[in-house]
Amino acid sequence: MDPIGASCISFHFQENEEAILKEQQQDEKFNQIIASCRSLSYYDGKTFKTYLPQVIAAFVAALYHVAGGISASYSGILMPFLQRNITNDTFDSDLTATTAECSWIASVVVLIVPAGAISGGFIMDSIGRLNTIKLATVPTILGWCLIAAATNVNMIIAGRLFCGFGSAWGTIPATVYISEISRADLRGALVSFTPTLASLGMLICFAKGSFLHWRTVAWMANLYVVVSVVLLFLIPESPAWLISKGRDEEAAASLRWIHKYQPQPQNRNESMAELQLDFMQREHRKKLAEQAKKGKFGAKAKFNMFFTPIVLKPFLIISGLFFFQQFSGIYSTLFYSVSFFEAVGTSVNPFLASVFLALVRMLGSCANTYMLRRFSRRPLVITSGIGMAISIGLSGLFTYWIKAGTSDQTWVPVALLVMYVVTCMIGLLPLPWTITAELFPIEIRGVANSLSFSMANVFMFGAIQSFWTMDRLFGGMAGIQWFYAAVAFISSIYSFIFLPETHRKKLTEISEYFLTNTIYLGSTKSAGKLQHNRVSKEHSAELNIEQGETLLVNGKD
Repeated sequence: MDPIGASCISFHFQENEEAILKEQQQDEKFNQIIASCRSLSYYDGKTFKTYLPQVIAAFVAALYHVAGGISASYSGILMPFLQRNITNDTFDSDLTATTAECSWIASVVVLIVPAGAISGGFIMDSIGRLNTIKLATVPTILGWCLIAAATNVNMIIAGRLFCGFGSAWGTIPATVYISEISRADLRGALVSFTPTLASLGMLICFAKGSFLHWRTVAWMANLYVVVSVVLLFLIPESPAWLISKGRDEEAAASLRWIHKYQPQPQNRNESMAELQLDFMQREHRKKLAEQAKKGKFGAKAKFNMFFTPIVLKPFLIISGLFFFQQFSGIYSTLFYSVSFFEAVGTSVNPFLASVFLALVRMLGSCANTYMLRRFSRRPLVITSGIGMAISIGLSGLFTYWIKAGTSDQTWVPVALLVMYVVTCMIGLLPLPWTITAELFPIEIRGVANSLSFSMANVFMFGAIQSFWTMDRLFGGMAGIQWFYAAVAFISSIYSFIFLPETHRKKLTEISEYFLTNTIYLGSTKSAGKLQHNRVSKEHSAELNIEQGETLLVNGKD
C-alpha cells in the first residue's frame, strides 16, 4: 500500500477512534446530567435501616410531648378532688375550688401558650430547635413544683401557667425539627409521633391519678421532663437550621448522622449526605440572593412575608381547622374527663373510663402513624369529622334519655364516646398539628408555626373556659354533645372546600400551591411548579455538567 493511502487509512481509523471517544464522553456527560436531574428521593434507601436514624431523631425530639400530655390532662384528675374536697391527708383539708376556679385551672395552661409559642418561634429560629426544647425544662419544672407544693388555688394556677409556657417551648420546636429532618414520604408518619406521645402522657396521668395523690403525680411529672431533655444530647440539630446560620460543617455532620445507613447513590461519586448538603446549600444561597434584593430578612421582613400568599393563606386555612377542632369537643372532653363521664349519667367508674379513653387515644395515635403514611390527608379529616358527629351526637341522645329516665343503658354513652375518640384520632385531632409543620416556608417556619399554635390555643382556651357556661346554655351535657356534633360535621364541609392535599408533597410544592390557589375545589396547577425539559442525546455534548446540576430542583426541603 502506498504511503498516501496508508496515511489516509490511518487518519480514518484515528478519526473513528476520536469520534467514538467523543461519543463516549457525551454519553458520560449525558448520564451525569440525567443523574443530577433526579430528585434526591430517587436515591433514598427503601429498607427500614436506611431511615432508622430519622425515626430515632424524630422519636427523641417528640418525647417532650409526654410531659405536655401530662400537663394537658392533669386538670382532669385534679378538679374532682378540689371540687369535692377529696383528700388523702389533713394537709389538703382547706384546699378547695369553685366551678369558676376549676375552669381557670383547666384553661389557664393553654392561655399562656400563645405567648410561649410566639417567643419560642423567635428563640428556635435564633438558638436552634433542640436548644429551645432544652430551655423549656426551666418553666416546666418550676410549674410542677408550684403545683405539688401548693397551699392555695392561686399557686396551682401559677404552676399551670408555667407548665403551659414550658409545653409551648418544648413541643412546637419538636414538630418543626421533625418536618425538617424527615423524608417527604415519612414526614407525616414521623410528625405523628407528637400526638402519640402526648396521648401516652395523658394515659400515664389518668392511670396514676386513679390510685396516686395528685401531689405525687405532680412531683413525678418532672421525671419525664428531665429524661426527654437528656436524650436530646444524642441526636444532631436540624441541618436546615444549621445551614441557615452558615454552620455548614455542623450541618454536614448532622446529615452524615441522619443518612449514615443510606447506600451509595447509583452513578454518583458523592454520598447521600453530600448530595443533600449540596442541594440545601444551593437552595440557601438562592434564598439569600432573593433576600438581598429585598433587603435584610429581619423581623420587619418576616412581618411583611407573613402577608404574602404562601404564608397568609395557609395560616387562615389552618386557623379555621383549629377552630373546628377545638369546638368539636376534642380537648374539652379531655380536660374535664372525669367530670364529663359523671355528667353523662354512666354507671362506669369515671376514673377508669378516663384511663380507658386515654388508652384508646394512644392506640389511635399509633394507628394514625401508619394511616398518615398510607392515606391522603383530606379524606382522613373529612371522614373523621363525620364519624365524630355521628358518635357524639348519638351519645348526647342517650345522655338525654338517661337523664329523662327513659333509658337505663348507661354503658352506651361510654361506648359512643370511645367511638368518638377513635374517629377523632383518624384525622381531626392529629392532622391540624401535622399539617401545620408542612405548610410554611423555611424562612418564616418557626414564627408561622408558633402563630398557628397560638391560634389553636386561643381557641382551646375559649372552648375549655366556656365548658360550664355551655352546660348552662345548652341545658346540660346532652346539649353540649349535640353542639360538638354540629361543629364536627361542619369541619368536614370546611375541609372538603378549603384544605389542600399535602400527602407526599414536597414543602416547596406546598408553598407553590398557595401562590395561585385558596379554595381547593377547582384549584389550578401551581404556577410555580417546575418541570424538567427533555434533553436530547444528540445535544448533550453542548451542556455543561454544572448546568445539569442546576436542574436538581426536586430534592427534599
